[in-house]
Amino acid sequence: MARREVFVSYSKPDHDAAHELVTQVEAQGIECWVAPRDVQPGAVWAAEIVNAIAAARVMVLVFSTSANSSPQVSREVELAVDRGVRVLPFRIADVEPSGSLKYFLTGQHWVDAFPPPLERYYATLCTCLNTFLATPTNQPPQPDPPPAPWHQPRPDHVRVNFEAANLRRLESELAIHIGPIAKWMVQRAAAEASNVDALLMQLGGQIDSETERRKFISGCREWLRAPR
Repeated sequence: MARREVFVSYSKPDHDAAHELVTQVEAQGIECWVAPRDVQPGAVWAAEIVNAIAAARVMVLVFSTSANSSPQVSREVELAVDRGVRVLPFRIADVEPSGSLKYFLTGQHWVDAFPPPLERYYATLCTCLNTFLATPTNQPPQPDPPPAPWHQPRPDHVRVNFEAANLRRLESELAIHIGPIAKWMVQRAAAEASNVDALLMQLGGQIDSETERRKFISGCREWLRAPR
């Protein structure tokens, strides 16, 4: 893994929480860039921030009341979004984003890290980061496949029901096993899966226990099936 693929953004009052987070994440082998630790002596602070965000693949935003009202945090998040860097808010207080952050963070995956202590939530954060870092951010363009020959659908062919209520139910079922990252996994799998079985096999593969994996797949299969 390349160095400094995770940029940690925080407001000044959250300095201690941000640096504790960096210590915990780096203990799991995920190296971070965080100010002021990684600002080179004599360097221009703003330029260092811009360069670090440009080199990152994920921004962890330590989100709190103070971060919500910080112009510096807002600028860093906007820059990350403009550069195609994924933003992962680590929400240390029950606060909803407002202003420009509401615009930039809508639809982002969250890790809720409250109530304290924060130590309870670092494992989930690291799981999310490892998943994001293992996913290519700039996939090379692929040629369009040739059109498939027309054929009558088989009677047993099924399609995925993409209704929002069903996706939310899938997220809830999967979250029991893998935590909050389930939301992101379901969204990605639903966009890629060609049928119910493919969707469930992809999601079930995230569950370590074979018994729980089979239970999840069989329990979700029937209510996700719908005749074409």
